[in-house]
Amino acid sequence: ALPSRAAALRVQLLFALRQRALRVLEAGLAAELHDALVALRTEWPRLAQELQLGRLSPQPGLPEEVRDQLQALLTPGVARAAEFRAECARGFEGIVSRLWPQLEVVVVRTMHGTERLYCDSLRQADCQGLPFYCPFYQAAGALLGVNLWPVEPVPRFLLCPDWAFFEFLPCLASKEPRTVLLDELWEGREYGLVVTAQPGEYRCRTGEVLKVTGFHKQCPLVEPVRRESQTLSVRGESIPEEQFCQSLCRTLTMWPGARLIDYVCVESSLLGDSSGPYAPHYEVFMELQGLRDLSEGQRYKLDQCLQEDFPIYKSFRFKGSIGPLRVHLVRPRTFTRLREALGSPVPMPRVLREEQLLRLVQGSVIS
Repeated sequence: ALPSRAAALRVQLLFALRQRALRVLEAGLAAELHDALVALRTEWPRLAQELQLGRLSPQPGLPEEVRDQLQALLTPGVARAAEFRAECARGFEGIVSRLWPQLEVVVVRTMHGTERLYCDSLRQADCQGLPFYCPFYQAAGALLGVNLWPVEPVPRFLLCPDWAFFEFLPCLASKEPRTVLLDELWEGREYGLVVTAQPGEYRCRTGEVLKVTGFHKQCPLVEPVRRESQTLSVRGESIPEEQFCQSLCRTLTMWPGARLIDYVCVESSLLGDSSGPYAPHYEVFMELQGLRDLSEGQRYKLDQCLQEDFPIYKSFRFKGSIGPLRVHLVRPRTFTRLREALGSPVPMPRVLREEQLLRLVQGSVIS
C-alpha cells in the first residue's frame, strides 16, 4: 500500500498501460477511475516515457524502497509507448477503448446514488461505448447483495439472506418505527438498513436508505438511493442527497455549455464568520467544465430550482428564516485533492462536516 492516493493511482495506471490485452478495467470507486484518467490526460508525456524506458520516475508519495520493488517488475516497451503517444495525440474521447481494444467492461464497486456523476462523466468522454457493471452491494464493511442484471443502467441488487441478518426501518412511518424483516418489505417503499454482519455479529444502522424495486422469487430487490448523513438541513427542512443532486442537474440545463465535474455542499453553521451576515443557508462548491464564471442570475437559478422542488424550503425562504443559497466555482482538480485528503476510499461526501476539508475547498474558489 502506498501512502499517497495519487501515487497509487498513477502506478496502477502505468502497469495497466503495459497490458494491451486487458478485458476488464476495475476500480473500487468510479471516482478513482475518473481521477486516474484525469492523471492520464495531464501526465501522458511522462507516462509514455516511463513505458518506453521501463523506468519509474521519482514522485511525491512514492517511497524509494517501494519504487525499487516496482522498478524490478518493469521492462522497456518501445512499441507500446509509441502506440500510447499516437492515441493520446488523437484526443481523449473514447481513449479507454482505444488503449485497450479488447476491453469488454468497466467494473466499479459503487455506481449508485451521486456516484453516478462519475460514471456518467466517464461514459460521455474517456469510456465512450463501454458498459459499466457494479456486481455487489456492500455496506458497513459487509457484502450484502449481488447484481444479477449487468446490462441494466441503474444497478439493483438481490439481497442474500445468508450473508448477513437484515432489518429495515420504514422511512415514512408516522410514529417511532419498528424494524421489519425481509419478508415484510413492500415494493416501491424506502427503508433504512440495519445489519448484523458476520464475523463479529455486531448490529448497526448503516445510514443507507434502500428502495425496494421488486422481488426475485421471494427475495427483495433493492436500489440504494441515499445516505442519511448527506441530508441538508439548517431549519429542519431535510433535503435528501439524491433530490438535491436532481435539482442541481436540472439547474445545469439552464447554464448553456456547462458540464458538472463535481460538487459538495456546506451548511452555513460550519462556515462561522465567513458565512457573512446572512440567515442560515447552504453554500455549494462546484467544478464546471465549459463555463469559467456564472452571473448572479445564473447562480440564483439553483436556489430557484430548490424552491420549486421543495415547498418546505420555499416556505422558509419566503419567511426569510433561510437565506439564499450561494454558489462558488472552484479550480480544476480541487475534488481530486479533496479525495486525497479524505484518505480512505469512501464514496464522495456531498455535505462537508469537517472544517479542515472545508478550508481545502474554500482555498480553491475562483469565482
